[in-house]
Amino acid sequence: MVSERSLAVLRAIVQDYVESREPVGSKSIVERHAFGVSAATIRNDMAQLEDEELIAAPHTSSGRVPTDKGYRVFVDQLTDLRPLSPAQRHAIEAFLGQADDLDDVLARTVRMLSQLTNQVALAQYPLFGSSRVRHVEIVALAPSRLMSVLITDSGRVDQSLIELADAAEQAAAEEPYLAELRARLNAELIGVTLSEAPGVLARLLDGIPAPRRALADRIAARLARQLADSRQDRLVMAGTANLARTEGDFTGSIFPVLEAIEEQVTLLKLFGEMEIDEAGVAVRIGRENAGTGLEETSVVSSGYSAGGSLAHVGLLGPTRMDYSNNMAAVRAVARYLSRLLGED
Repeated sequence: MVSERSLAVLRAIVQDYVESREPVGSKSIVERHAFGVSAATIRNDMAQLEDEELIAAPHTSSGRVPTDKGYRVFVDQLTDLRPLSPAQRHAIEAFLGQADDLDDVLARTVRMLSQLTNQVALAQYPLFGSSRVRHVEIVALAPSRLMSVLITDSGRVDQSLIELADAAEQAAAEEPYLAELRARLNAELIGVTLSEAPGVLARLLDGIPAPRRALADRIAARLARQLADSRQDRLVMAGTANLARTEGDFTGSIFPVLEAIEEQVTLLKLFGEMEIDEAGVAVRIGRENAGTGLEETSVVSSGYSAGGSLAHVGLLGPTRMDYSNNMAAVRAVARYLSRLLGED
């Protein structure tokens, strides 16, 4: 059983090691922290922590570093998260508030989180199967090119180009017909869920005259693809270069980590397994990520809601990270995303 003072020594070791990246010894703990006991007493506490496998000696020096188990105890003992400063909160609101649509919101989110924490930032797109079509637009950009625009009630705007194959399709793509097709699409699709929309879209083609059927098929096929893409579970990320700056925190190559990041299925599965606690965050540390290629990393996540769907935003980095700051940043950004997207 670890004593209260030993837990305080563990917190000091974690904090000092995160800051310095150097093994922490009893002498430096006495000098940097007001424990009011001798270095010999601190060494006894460190011996107890080592017996519990919460700290370990990386080599023959007298210093110790936290283990994955030690980081877990440290995180579980965090009774309060260091709040972001008013300037940081204002920067988040100002930067994300300038976004034009969901894609821009999430791209800005990961850039902001990466800059705040110097970690890899990740944001999951909400699953939009329960979201509904707000509007469909078909716009003529040129005689041989159209753009289809799909807008959902969750704020997602998806645009896609349609190249017209021949003169017959170009002749069919006259504005009066496009206006008629737009009206027909919106009359049938507005308010329909994205999971139901493909079936509605297929029935819409019935009764369209043959001269215009080929163009209608092309437009419907593109919209069907946009609907499928909108329901796909995927991530946006930023700050991968931060891993190179912390490469010394990994015992081997960082390539397995990079491969796991590129394999979005791994991260999405990990997000799905993480249970958000009462503080609004979840943390997976080191060996808790076994079998994913992320055994030397920690993942911090929080949930946000959009369009009636829950998704995750988070950070990935070496186990030697500033957990308190990172957890607070992820939670603050997730809460702001929920407010921002809820307004849409």
